[in-house]
Amino acid sequence: MEHKKLKLGLFGFGCVGQGLYHVLNETHGIKAEIKKICVKNRDKQRILSNDIFTFDKNEILSDPEINVVVELIDDPNAAFEIVTDALKNGKHVVTANKRMIAEHLEELYHLQQKYDRSVLYEGAVCGSIPILRNLEEYYDNDLITSIEGIFNGSTNYILTKVFEEKKSYLEALKGAQDLGFAESNPALDVEAFDPKFKLTIAIAHSFGVFIKPEDIINIGIQKISPVDLKYARENNLTIKLVARAYKRDGKILAWVAPQFIPADHMLASVRNEYNAVLVEGAFAEKQVFIGKGAGGYPTGSAVLSDISALAYDYRYEYKKFAQGEGLPFSNEALVDVVVSFSQGSLISPKDFENFKGGYQGNGHQYMTGSVKLEKLKALSEWDDVSVILAPELNLVSLDKSKKELRYA
Repeated sequence: MEHKKLKLGLFGFGCVGQGLYHVLNETHGIKAEIKKICVKNRDKQRILSNDIFTFDKNEILSDPEINVVVELIDDPNAAFEIVTDALKNGKHVVTANKRMIAEHLEELYHLQQKYDRSVLYEGAVCGSIPILRNLEEYYDNDLITSIEGIFNGSTNYILTKVFEEKKSYLEALKGAQDLGFAESNPALDVEAFDPKFKLTIAIAHSFGVFIKPEDIINIGIQKISPVDLKYARENNLTIKLVARAYKRDGKILAWVAPQFIPADHMLASVRNEYNAVLVEGAFAEKQVFIGKGAGGYPTGSAVLSDISALAYDYRYEYKKFAQGEGLPFSNEALVDVVVSFSQGSLISPKDFENFKGGYQGNGHQYMTGSVKLEKLKALSEWDDVSVILAPELNLVSLDKSKKELRYA
């Protein structure tokens, strides 16, 4: 099949933009060239000559020669405006802005239909892992029952350094920032917003449901204490920030939270900035994808893959959405959790739906049991309280009408 020549207009020339520029120059199979790069900062020193840069977005959006807009900026609101204008002007779009996509995914779906143009965003979810294309193509007729894994390379890098090299949380965070894995403002990563945005996008392609990210509960790693690390080591566990979505009793349930993982579990061996995605389907059963999830080159290569796909007029068909199961989203679930806190905190067995036990020592106290997801979020916001999901999740659905618990 003959593929068409692509003229690219690029917004943003940071870590991923430069990664894309380098991988595009190293790849000879794609007929694509960057015609213009729109940037914001006029004073910044850059590796390319000034002719290729512009400070006026319309130089790209109004150029009839440019047929693909590649959006790689930080600001999600400005990004959505650029993507909308590009589609209106008849251009395809490639973007890696996971927050913008997660917050506007249903609108983006309708804009693609209205203007008959593609928006591709493989680079927004788990770096170099081709998960969205697989969900769209390979799993298009499989009944996916769950998708879960390590969706954030920065926090995985931090947790690896803390566990393996006994670094402090702040030392490990600085290392992640120095390597470009974590932002200068790390809250999106360490407070688990970034993996939540990615999970929101993955849910649309796994289950055909458009969810607002604010509906998904996210708990970060910033409250994990040395006591939690000691608990993990003594019990042959590690801690990972796990994103999870699954089907249960005709509903979609999802969250992002730290979890104790047994040392022999496949997620325990996923180290540093690597991501892992576990997809479970009714027919294909469980499959694992592992790849680098942070850094300019891994994300740049995923963006390049989308550009290459556009040369063959590829687009997401949102097959699961078209199949129309349309299951509702719910936070009505129980999860097993380990809560650790300083003695004297006001946490009691009454906070648990099913209290399993607890112990104390060295001025610290643990309680374990099942809690509702909303309660899990509330507990995580208390001062000096750390909540980590238990190693073996006993997932429970809540049947309100019968007021009973049904164990999976």
